[in-house]
Amino acid sequence: MAPRHHRDVPNNKLNSWFANTKSPVIMSAPMLGVANGALAAAVSKAGGLGFIPGGLDFTPHSAQLATLADELTTARRLLGLADRMLTPLPVGVGFILSHASLVHFEETAIPLLQDHSPQAVWLFAPHPEHAVSGLVRRVVAALKNSGFIVIFQVGNVASARQAALDGADIIVAQGADAGGHQFAGGAGIVSLVPEVVSMLEREFAGHGIVVAAAGGIVDGRGVAAALALGAEAVVMGTRFLIAPEASTAEFQRKLVIETEDGGPSTSKSSVHDDLYGVRANWPSPYDGRAIIGEPWRDHLKGVPLEENIKKNQEAKAAGDVTRLVTWAGTGVGLVKDALPAGDIVREVREAAQQRIKQLQTLF
Repeated sequence: MAPRHHRDVPNNKLNSWFANTKSPVIMSAPMLGVANGALAAAVSKAGGLGFIPGGLDFTPHSAQLATLADELTTARRLLGLADRMLTPLPVGVGFILSHASLVHFEETAIPLLQDHSPQAVWLFAPHPEHAVSGLVRRVVAALKNSGFIVIFQVGNVASARQAALDGADIIVAQGADAGGHQFAGGAGIVSLVPEVVSMLEREFAGHGIVVAAAGGIVDGRGVAAALALGAEAVVMGTRFLIAPEASTAEFQRKLVIETEDGGPSTSKSSVHDDLYGVRANWPSPYDGRAIIGEPWRDHLKGVPLEENIKKNQEAKAAGDVTRLVTWAGTGVGLVKDALPAGDIVREVREAAQQRIKQLQTLF
């Protein structure tokens, strides 16, 4: 069983929960297909908090859970804790809650987490039916009873309120500039983060819920801005896409580096999921942002969905990668240097500290 966390520490809560972290705390997003044990370990070793994706399949003998176990083992080895299995592992795990197999979570995911002892579990995208049935709250309770810090990714004030009611310790307020999957109806962090913070102060005073900002943050300037908005930590995903530790394909790395002007160069739509046959995993509250490619351009030209899907399948069979999706946020235009993940964390943290000092000279 993972050790229970203590909630009576009066100082910085994140640094007391995650003793390896340095402020401002930078988290790497649990990007499915990109993040892994090596990336998470490098982020945590540099004073951030790295996350490993656990997927959405919680059935017995799930291949995704088996991969998660392997990646957690890798992270423990890279962090020098392979012979100290009772020591909490200073990384987190992320799960998507939209799949029907969530009913097996306590049976399959909880024992795995107890065996590997990551320090936090990140939850996102519960199916509306699971929320109504109480299944999501049961999952949160099972995690907290096992001693894990529970993080909930949200995209609007209503979902932040529900996450607080369900027992979240940390709420990731994800703005619409984020890459990958997110709430279809959302706002940028400039308005979302302050409104979520204000709601928590008003309705959940004394609960000590921490807010982290995500969406469009790729450098120290973005971190400083997020802190000014009321966040206590930040999440970056797109910035880590080209880190050597990431599992990003080479064509995607090249595309990320070459992409400029992230707003018009990316599109936010559920059509991406339709084009790649994964819409069933992402019910109506969610969509995703990706770098614009030929399938999106075909969609705008009026190419029927079935024909577009067929073109994707034929290209994939022929080894043509140009029609595959590359999830990325609007900050992609600022991502140019393929630094190791640890260097990214240190560079961004130090740049944020310097920017905050510079701002103080304005007053």
